[in-house]
Amino acid sequence: MEEKKEEHDPIVQMNKQKKLATTTKKEVIRLEKESVIPILKPKLIMTLANLIEQSNDRAEFLKLCKRVEYTIRAWYLLQFEDLMQLYSLFDPVSGEQKLKQQHLTLEEIQTLEQNFLSYLFQVMSKSNFKIATDEEIDIALSGQYLSNLPIKVDESKLDKQLLSSYFANHPHDNLPEFSNKYVIFRRGIGIDQTTGYFFMEKIDMLIARIWAYLLRVTRLEKLFSRKSTKKQRRALTEIDDTDSEENKDNFFVERIRLENMELSVKNLLSKTTIQEPTFDRIIVVYRRASTKAKVERGVYVKHFKNIPMADMEIVLPEKRNPGLTPMDWVTFLVSAIVGLVAVVSSLESPTDDLWVMLAVLSTVVGYCAKTYFTYQQNLAAYQNLITQSMYDKQLDSGRGTLLHLCDDVIQQEVKEVIISFFILMEQGKATREDLDVRCEELLNEEFGESCNFDVDDAVEKLEKLGIVSRDSLSRYQCVGLKRANEIIGTTTEEIVLKAKQGVSPQ
Repeated sequence: MEEKKEEHDPIVQMNKQKKLATTTKKEVIRLEKESVIPILKPKLIMTLANLIEQSNDRAEFLKLCKRVEYTIRAWYLLQFEDLMQLYSLFDPVSGEQKLKQQHLTLEEIQTLEQNFLSYLFQVMSKSNFKIATDEEIDIALSGQYLSNLPIKVDESKLDKQLLSSYFANHPHDNLPEFSNKYVIFRRGIGIDQTTGYFFMEKIDMLIARIWAYLLRVTRLEKLFSRKSTKKQRRALTEIDDTDSEENKDNFFVERIRLENMELSVKNLLSKTTIQEPTFDRIIVVYRRASTKAKVERGVYVKHFKNIPMADMEIVLPEKRNPGLTPMDWVTFLVSAIVGLVAVVSSLESPTDDLWVMLAVLSTVVGYCAKTYFTYQQNLAAYQNLITQSMYDKQLDSGRGTLLHLCDDVIQQEVKEVIISFFILMEQGKATREDLDVRCEELLNEEFGESCNFDVDDAVEKLEKLGIVSRDSLSRYQCVGLKRANEIIGTTTEEIVLKAKQGVSPQ
């Protein structure tokens, strides 16, 4: 059973790779553990219930789980209703018509916009989404995966007032530089693997390495090298045999790229598996810029899944059509000059030097052809990625995304409360710190999942429900299962269910 858990635990897998990486350097990304509990609620409840020996206690526990969910759902009902009502005014599809029906002033509309964003950001936080920072985005984009084209946002098509006003009134730490135009929320880490022969990519890699060698020989390397930022250099680390305290609280994900592949005939001609860490969920929020003909009020909320970090650009709003980079054009020009010099020199050189000049000229022409055909191939791959992101990786947008978020908040809160109560019930009194550790150990031992358990939120809900208390030593203790059900009481949902079954509520 433990072996199966280890096979599906990426942290365990990375630790195994760490032990093997005594001589080979590996490109890995160090990330903080997520607070989200990835286990499905029915599986969580039934697993915990089966750990309870007495059948009567098991039945009371299952009843408590239902009552906890019904109560937490009722707590959030009014807040979510306000969120959906506000969004109906700023829905890009039908919001404009509803705003006109309200006959609101400009100041009233702006107030409602800010209220909507406040509710939205609160729901994002409760659902354990985090705003992607500049450093995290630099980490993500410090490598390449399936998309090799520089993708840029057409900032002239994005509104800069809405989010600027919100962050001016609600300061956040480590906001990215583009936060006045759009916000990227991310949650969860996964791994994406692609296996193939990658013949064109390998040829591209070979030519690039030959070109890099020529640049080193001619001492032109500094002219063409693209310097990585300090943030990107800090983003990548090497796995070693030492286990520091810092590493134990972090999540390591390895990047496997063709650029780092060892050159051999076998590697070039056989199938190769490349690997890239992914953001499990990404939500992008933005508004399009107004024009002279139309004032934009719609707020776009788009939800994506399993986005490779290196291909994160595919979720950006209002993307420009990619083209050759300035560096590519400089390379073209310099290559043409070098080729021209080679041709002129060959005409005036002895016959023995002619073959050398022809070799240089062939290399230059080959590199120019490589740059052009690589661009065409990358453009086709980019178009396929965009199509895939629209049909396969985009989960929903607008109202559908908000409904999903609202339900997600409830599911996370319920799971946190149930796990915390179960630990106190089975293991007795605990301080907040001890409870945090015990909950994380339970998730790891019973489900093979590692996360940063949000104990503060769980304890707050338990105290609000009135089913835990603190003693003089700040240790938490729970009431008995039967008493907990009596404190919460019969919920409206239970009354409705019993009415449908023709049973009068007790």
